[in-house]
Amino acid sequence: MDYQFKDIEQKWQQFWADHQTFKAEDNSTKPKYYVLDMFPYPSGAGLHVGHPLGYIASDIFARYKRLKGFNVLHPMGYDSFGLPAEQYAIQTGQHPAITTETNIATYRRQLDQIGFSFDWSREVRTSSPDYYKWTQWIFMQLFNSWYNKAIEKAEPISVLVKHFEQHGSGDINAVCDEEVLSFNADDWKAMSHDEQQAELLKYRLTYLRESTVNWCPALGTVLANDEVKDGFSERGGYPVEQKKMMQWSMRITAYAERLLQGLDTIDWPEPLKEMQRNWIGKSTGASVRFPIENQESRVKSQEYIEVFTTRVDTIFGVTFVVLAPEHELVKELTTPEQQGAIDAYITQTKKKSELDRMADTKTVSGAFTGSYVLNPLNGDKIQLWIADYVLAGYGTGAVMAVPSGDQRDYLFAKHFDLPIVPIMDIQQIETEADPTKDGRYINSDFINGLFYSEATKAVIAKLEEIGAGKAKINFRMRDAIFGRQRYWGEPVPVYFKDGLPHLIEESELPLVLPEVDKYLPTESGEPPLGRATGWKHPLGDYELSTMPGWAGSSWYWYRYMDAHNDSEFASKKAVEYWKDVDLYIGGSEHATGHLLYSRFWNKFMKDMNLVVEEEPFKKLINQGMIQGRSNFVYRLLLQEEDLSQTQYFLSKKQADRWVNTQTFGQELLDEWNIDYKIKYYLENQQRLAYGSLHVDVNIVNNDVLDIEKFRQSRSEYNNAILVLEDGTLSKPGDVIKGNYICGWEVEKMSKSKFNVVNPDDLIARYGADTLRMYEMFLGPLEQSKPWNTNGIEGVFKFLRKFWRLFHNDQWVFTVSDAEPSKAELKSLHKIIRKVEEDVERFSFNTSVSSFMIAVNELTDLKCNNKAILQDMVIILSSYAPHICEELWTLLGNEAGTLSYATYPKFNGTYLIEDEFAYPISINGKTKMNLSISLSLDASATEAVVLANADVLRYLDGKAPKKVIVVKGRIVNMVV
Repeated sequence: MDYQFKDIEQKWQQFWADHQTFKAEDNSTKPKYYVLDMFPYPSGAGLHVGHPLGYIASDIFARYKRLKGFNVLHPMGYDSFGLPAEQYAIQTGQHPAITTETNIATYRRQLDQIGFSFDWSREVRTSSPDYYKWTQWIFMQLFNSWYNKAIEKAEPISVLVKHFEQHGSGDINAVCDEEVLSFNADDWKAMSHDEQQAELLKYRLTYLRESTVNWCPALGTVLANDEVKDGFSERGGYPVEQKKMMQWSMRITAYAERLLQGLDTIDWPEPLKEMQRNWIGKSTGASVRFPIENQESRVKSQEYIEVFTTRVDTIFGVTFVVLAPEHELVKELTTPEQQGAIDAYITQTKKKSELDRMADTKTVSGAFTGSYVLNPLNGDKIQLWIADYVLAGYGTGAVMAVPSGDQRDYLFAKHFDLPIVPIMDIQQIETEADPTKDGRYINSDFINGLFYSEATKAVIAKLEEIGAGKAKINFRMRDAIFGRQRYWGEPVPVYFKDGLPHLIEESELPLVLPEVDKYLPTESGEPPLGRATGWKHPLGDYELSTMPGWAGSSWYWYRYMDAHNDSEFASKKAVEYWKDVDLYIGGSEHATGHLLYSRFWNKFMKDMNLVVEEEPFKKLINQGMIQGRSNFVYRLLLQEEDLSQTQYFLSKKQADRWVNTQTFGQELLDEWNIDYKIKYYLENQQRLAYGSLHVDVNIVNNDVLDIEKFRQSRSEYNNAILVLEDGTLSKPGDVIKGNYICGWEVEKMSKSKFNVVNPDDLIARYGADTLRMYEMFLGPLEQSKPWNTNGIEGVFKFLRKFWRLFHNDQWVFTVSDAEPSKAELKSLHKIIRKVEEDVERFSFNTSVSSFMIAVNELTDLKCNNKAILQDMVIILSSYAPHICEELWTLLGNEAGTLSYATYPKFNGTYLIEDEFAYPISINGKTKMNLSISLSLDASATEAVVLANADVLRYLDGKAPKKVIVVKGRIVNMVV
C-alpha cells in the first residue's frame, strides 16, 4: 500500500496517548536528561506554522536522547494567566477560565497532531488553583525572608528578628530600603508589634513601596515595560501614562551580583547573556550629596540631593543637577515662579514610558525648579532642573551634569544656555563633549594637575572625610514590581490589618480567585477583585491586586518534576533526581523578563534549601522566528478612492509596467482593453489611484492567485476584473485561461497581513512528519527565516520515497534478510555519523538534507535489506516518528518499542575507501567507470582494466599504445 500518512499518524498518536509511551520515570538507572520548551500562553488564534519550530527541535532532541539511553523528561503545560483572556472577558462577560479552557483544547489538539513526545501526565496550568497554590507559597517564603549581605544569601526573617532582639540594627549588612531605623536591642523590644512589622517590611524580599508605574487607564492595570510601545499598550494600543502607586515589589537587586556572575557558568547564547548584563548594569563609582541651598526654609524632609556617578573625578565640572520629574522632592523644591513650567513638564512626561524616555537621546527638554544645590567640595551654587532622561527608579533619581564630559549634558547646557566648564587640559569641547580620561585636571581645585586614577581616589577620600559621599557599586536593574490591578492572575496571599500586610496561614492556600460581576475596576478605582462579594479575611481586607504575568512562569519547571504533589511544590527526591533543565528552548524576547526572574527565584529557592542547583537552565537555545511570506495584489481605481465601482487588479508584470510608465497610463489601459479615458489637464496632472494590498496566502500557490477564491474572499472583490500576466482580462464568469501572479515580501507572520499559515491545513494535506521535517529543513534553528509553503512538496516526496524502500512495485511490504553490501553499509554509516553530529550541535536542517541523500543512494542501490532499513528507521524516527513507528512494526518489532530502541553504533571502517570507481578513458574520452581495489599498484590496476570485457569491447581489438594510471583518480589509454 502507498504511503497513507493520515491513517498512520492518527493510529500512532492514539497509541502514544493510550500507552503513555513518553511518560518519564522519577527513579531510573539511566542518566537523566530534562528537555523543556518555554510553555505557551494559549491564545484564541491557536498555533500558526511559526510556533512549533522550537517544539519540533526540542522533540527531535528528546527522542534522540531516549535512543541514546537517557531517561528523558519532556513535559508541556500552559502559561494560562494572561491579559488577552481578561480583555475578552471585559468585552463579552465570559469568565476568563472558560476562554482559557477553550483555547487550551485547541492548543492540545494542534500539539497532539504534530506528534510531540510530551509527557502529558505532568501537564501544568498556571491558572489552576492546585498550581498557583505553590506560586502563592513561594511568595510567602519571599515575604518571610531577608538578604544577608555578610554571607550573600537569603535567610528566614526570624534570623533577622533574633539579631534585632539581641544586638539591634547596628552591625546588620542587609539589602533593604534606603531609610531604615537605627536602634539597639532595648529599642527594638520597646517597639510595638506593628512598629516592628513596619520596620521588618523594609527588609523583606517582597515588600510594599510607592513606585512609578506604567498605568493604562483603558485596561485598568499596570503594564510591564515590555508591554508598552511608544507610549501605548502593546495590546489594544491604549494610551499609557506614568503614575505613582503603592505596589508590591521584589528585591531582585539583592541578587544582582549573583545574577551577573552566574552568566559565566551557563551555556546560553552570548547576545542574550549580554542583554542580561546590560540590564543588570553594574557600575563602579561614588555617591555624592549636594546640599540644598537654604534647605532649612525650603525642604523639611531632606538636607541634600544624593547622586550616583561613575565619574566622581568630574565633580568640579558640574554646572547643573537634574532630578527625575517624579522625584519626591520636586514639589518642595519648585519655586512659585517656576510652578507652571514644572507642572506642564510633568504632565508631558507622564505620557512617555520609561523605555521611550531612555531611548530618546535626541530630544532636549527640561524645566528649571528655581532652586539651587551646592557643590559639596567648593560651595558653588548649582541650578536644579528636572528632565525626563532621568528616571526616579534608577539610582537616586538625580544626576550631576558635567556638560564638558557628557554629550547629553552638553546638548542640554547648549539648549538652555548653561555653563560648560572644561576640566581637562586636553579637552576639545567647541562642538561636542569630550569624555576623555587622559591629560591633567584644570579648574578642579585640589586635584588640578593630577591624572585620572589619583584624582578619583583624592575626590572620594575628601568626600568621605567630610561626610558628603563614598565609593559605591551601583546596578541599573531595579526591584521588580510584583502586582497588577487586574482580575485574571494569582491572588496575593495577604490581608491588611491596621494598614500593615500580613500573610494568610499556609493551611488557607490556595487563596482562590473569587467570582466578580464584572472584570473592570470598581467605580472608586479599586482593582476588579474589589467587586467580589463577601471576599474578606476574618482579620482584615485581602490584597486586591493580583500577581504579574511572570509569577507562575518563574518556577514551573520544578512542578513538572512532581506535578501531582499535594503537600509540596515538588518532593525533595524528585528535585534531587531531575536537578535542573538540561536543554531549554524559547525566544530571546524573554531575555530580561522571564529568564531573569526565573534565575532570581531559583537562586532564592537554593538559598532556602528548596532546590539543589544555583541556575535553572544549563543550556539555552533561542530559536529564530519563522517569518511570513506575504502576497500582494495590485489595485487600480479608475476613479480616485471609489471602492464601490468595479475594481481592477494588475498581475505582477503588468503592475510593474504601470509603475514604470512615464505617461499617465492611457496607452496601457487601451492595450488591456479597459474602456476608460483618463481625465487630466496640464494644470492638474494626476495619475489614477494605485496600490498594493495584502491577499490571503492560503489562496495563492507558488505566487499564482486562485482567482475565483479571490473574488469570493471579500464582497467588494466579487466583480473584480483582473489584468493577467499576459495582459489579457479576466472578468467574472469568464473561463480563466491565464495566470495572475502576485507580488511577495517577507514580513512578520500576523493575521493583519493575511500571511498566517495554519499547520492544520498542511498536516491535512501532507502529514505531520512532512511538516516536522520541512520546518527543520528551512534553515538553522537559531536564525530567522521566511516561510514558503512552495518547498514542502519535496519533503513529502522524500518520505514517500523512504516508504517505497520497504515495498515492491505493487506496494507490498518486502524486505530481505540478505547480508548488506559494502555500498549499503557505507550509506548507512555515513547517515549514522552525520545525524549524530548534527543533532548534538542542533544543526537539524543539514540532517534533513543528509537523509534525502541517503535515501537516494539506497534507492539507487535497490536496497531492501532489513538490517540496513531497520537502522534507518531508528535514525529517522526522531524527525519523522509516525512513519517510522509504522515501519518498525512492519519489520516485526513490538509496537511502542521504537522510542526506546538503541541508536545505531557508528563503525568507521565502513567508510574507508578500499575501492575506487576509476573513470576509464580512451584517447581522453571517458567511456565507463570501473571499481578497482586501491591496494593495487599501477601495473596491477592496468592488468585489471585490460582484462575487463567492457573495456575490451571499447578497444574493439586495438592494443593500447600507452596506459596512464593515476592512482585513485583515472585510467587513460592511448590507442
